[in-house]
Amino acid sequence: MVALLALVAFLAAACGEGGGGSGSGPTTDSGPALSESTPALTDGARSSSPAGEAEPDRKEVVTGRIMLTADDPVATGRDVVTIVEDADGRVDSITERPESSSVLTVRVPADGLDAVIDDVRQLGRVTSLTTSRDDVTLQYTDLEARVGALRASVDRLRTLIETADNTADVIEAENALAERQADLDSLEAQRRQLADMVDLSTLTVDISTQQRPSDSDSFWDGVVEGWNSLWTTLGAAVVAAGVALPWLAFLIVCAGILYLVIRLIARSGRPSAGNPGEATDERTDNDA
Repeated sequence: MVALLALVAFLAAACGEGGGGSGSGPTTDSGPALSESTPALTDGARSSSPAGEAEPDRKEVVTGRIMLTADDPVATGRDVVTIVEDADGRVDSITERPESSSVLTVRVPADGLDAVIDDVRQLGRVTSLTTSRDDVTLQYTDLEARVGALRASVDRLRTLIETADNTADVIEAENALAERQADLDSLEAQRRQLADMVDLSTLTVDISTQQRPSDSDSFWDGVVEGWNSLWTTLGAAVVAAGVALPWLAFLIVCAGILYLVIRLIARSGRPSAGNPGEATDERTDNDA
């Protein structure tokens, strides 16, 4: 009996050691495995992080309008032209009214717009300044992608034409190539136009005199403006009368001629009206 108990105790001890050894082995191995795999996961997370990717350049169309007053709008407008040309820009349009106003539409590099506005502000008293930015990054990226796809398609069609074996395939490929080329040219023109709008900002400069005709600051200014308006109206009325006078004389002459014609027609009808009277007198004599 003692021997049996000793055998059971020995077997239990042997199983405990085997179980402990088998359990500790994987545990010991799993620790380094996890520690070794952790850097790999971390590196992968870092490599796929959006923060590590280069963001595309923003494409913005910047427009602005500045209104200012000056003693000589025309001369000030010419100074604006000089500022724009010094900034490597160009002038698209100029509208000048001597001693009244000057309006310019200019194109300047986008990165130099602020400097140009600062220089223009020094030419007079600024009454209004507005700028706006329109983000066209998605539109520009889409145009680039479409241009790239069409260019690749055009290249494939040209290769197909060179390697075609029969005339039918050549004609079909040439027709497709003409359509793709037209689409490619159109998209490239749109991209160039958009790129020009992004590279060169549009600025409208409106220059006027110190006080516009519609700016009445006091009652006396209103009286003066009304008096000037009265004289302007009277002058316009005199001019209109002078224009109408020759037409009035012409109408009077026409009316006189028409009156004479009517009188002549009336006189020519009187002898025919007297014939019945003569016939009546002759009948009276015969009856007698």
